[in-house]
Amino acid sequence: MALPAQTGPYIKLPNYEALTLGRGVNGLWVDPVPDLVTGKLETWMKAASVIPIRIPGYWTHKKGYDIKVGAAPTPGEKVLYHLHGGGYIRLSAHPCDITAAIARGILQHTDSIHRVFALEYRLSSSKPFEVDAPFPAALIDALAGYNYLVNVVGFSPADIIIAGDSAGGNLTHALTRYLIEYKGFDKLPAAPGSIILLSPWSDLGVSHDSPTGSSDLFLNSDYIDCSRGGINYSKASFLGALGQGAAVQNPYISPASLDPGLVIDFKGFPRTFLVAGGAEVLYDQIITLRDRMVKDLGDQLTYHEMKDAVHDYLIFEWHEPERTQTLKAIADWV
Repeated sequence: MALPAQTGPYIKLPNYEALTLGRGVNGLWVDPVPDLVTGKLETWMKAASVIPIRIPGYWTHKKGYDIKVGAAPTPGEKVLYHLHGGGYIRLSAHPCDITAAIARGILQHTDSIHRVFALEYRLSSSKPFEVDAPFPAALIDALAGYNYLVNVVGFSPADIIIAGDSAGGNLTHALTRYLIEYKGFDKLPAAPGSIILLSPWSDLGVSHDSPTGSSDLFLNSDYIDCSRGGINYSKASFLGALGQGAAVQNPYISPASLDPGLVIDFKGFPRTFLVAGGAEVLYDQIITLRDRMVKDLGDQLTYHEMKDAVHDYLIFEWHEPERTQTLKAIADWV
């Protein structure tokens, strides 16, 4: 009996290659924006041999509201731009995905937000599977989605809230950093009015891995493994040809890295709502990120911690009362 050389995935999930439509699914294609790629992002793009492509995006509307897909905003309307988690290798922006619970929850509890746009950015993969979409593919895609909201739909950047969970939080930070660092370049939109970082993956290196830290001590209280090689495939797939060295000193990739060679600040960042679960393995690196952000943001940074919550707990509708308490805190902050 011969064993297959490659296993899975056994279930076909929505991805960037096609729109996955269905009843009540508001999907559309987002055009690439190669003219908005410059500086370090352009250098990394060429080094990784990735190119801008069109990708799907999905709108979710608040129940009871009749909104045309992609309709121009009403005066002062705010919109949530969601970048989903999944370690850069799994999950989806599709409304059937588990991460869509974040959009539904925020729409339910936040009166001033009537719709959420989620982008189906490219996921990374590496051997033994096909090598595909390493950094900065997801960042290039996220930039296209942001441009769509500003220059196609017509939202003011000040009215856009970018929210990212886990790897999506990492991506939210990277996109915001790019918009700030290259402010004024050609037709690049301004940075968003605010961002929400939900259990953001903030150190793709190993500087927070410690037998006395959350990476090991909270293994029994969380469902992900940040030590003993638990996420090495995610790291290898995402970092690609740049290698592990990029996870040590690249502020776009590891803003919480403890490596002394990392040069980073958060000057110019918008008001930020940062969430951590007190029982998650990423806890220590999120605290490092918090402490660095507050130096430049001051009271523009709001930190919210739920003592007994696991990683990315807003995706779990059973995680109560922590989930509802956090969603209400976000609503008050918005």
